[in-house]
Amino acid sequence: MTLPPGSGFTLWAEAPMQISELAGRAGVTVKAVRYYEQLGLVAPDRLPNGYRDYDDEQLRAVLEIRDLAETGIPPGKAAPFIDCLGSGHARSDECPASVAAYREGIAELDAAIAELERRRAQLAHRLAERDESIPSPALGCGCDVNPT
Repeated sequence: MTLPPGSGFTLWAEAPMQISELAGRAGVTVKAVRYYEQLGLVAPDRLPNGYRDYDDEQLRAVLEIRDLAETGIPPGKAAPFIDCLGSGHARSDECPASVAAYREGIAELDAAIAELERRRAQLAHRLAERDESIPSPALGCGCDVNPT
């Protein structure tokens, strides 16, 4: 992830953050942060009072998860990218597992596109068959439905 200058995001917190502050800084909901925790993507420390204590690493991870989701990679498939950041890489896609996840995402999109094209062809074929068998509106078809 690369944040351009002037993007409005500040990664460095002056003090540890609670979940609401992390969510606000990352532009996600508290519920989303808890979900990322359930997936094992972020693991905050716990304060003696039981509150979650987030730092800049978790903020960076949540920002990355959000950015990945915008490109079509759901949080459930973000682990290779977060692991890559956690191992010290500047970018989450510098690791082989991240590149493999990109390829898998593209393959899934290709399969979805192929399925949509197949369904479109079926609909177009059915429409072409109906167009030939339905009299033109000028001749009347004996029904009260107006084609659009």
